Amino acid sequence: MDKFTTITGVAAPLPMINVDTDMIIPKQFLKTIKRSGLGKNLFDEMRFDDQGNEIPDFVLNKPAYRKAKIIVSGDNFGCGSSREHAPWSLLDFGIRCVIAPSFADIFYNNCFKNGILPIRLPQEDVDKLMDDADRGENATLTIDLEKQEIHGPDGGCIKFDVEPFRKHCLLNGLDDIGLTLQKGDAINDFEAKRAASQPWLSL
Repeated sequence: MDKFTTITGVAAPLPMINVDTDMIIPKQFLKTIKRSGLGKNLFDEMRFDDQGNEIPDFVLNKPAYRKAKIIVSGDNFGCGSSREHAPWSLLDFGIRCVIAPSFADIFYNNCFKNGILPIRLPQEDVDKLMDDADRGENATLTIDLEKQEIHGPDGGCIKFDVEPFRKHCLLNGLDDIGLTLQKGDAINDFEAKRAASQPWLSL
């Protein structure tokens, strides 16, 4: 998993509540177990019409936001089914941070496990960042995870909270597998001792 330390990028405004996981990545794209390749289908039913043509009014189809790294959205982002494909598709598109007043719990947890930082903020702070995001190509935010700060295009700063353990994992690029591998020596020692004391278990 890629480390998350500081990112600077365009923030796309998505002023919607209850953005569910089927909107993020529709069910017909869940056949793969690969984490790559899903970015092209992110928000598929909002980005494309029935003939596969782009819908010009959707924010990620607008030239200023095609390479957005951040999404600013409304309450209850990521609700619906627990599909991990939702953060996979965001990450594959290039989104590393989602800012909203609240998130669905499973989606929130899945974001951290896949290198995405979900930031919960009071509505008034989200409204300010939404205004910043409306600036198009000038809608650049900087997210500093170490300092837990968001810096806007006018130099303003908003602080945010994040659990220390999750912060540690993101800063060091540790997913569940990475955390387990940190204990590799202890696991190998245990297996060697068990093989010596209970050799029949290895048969």
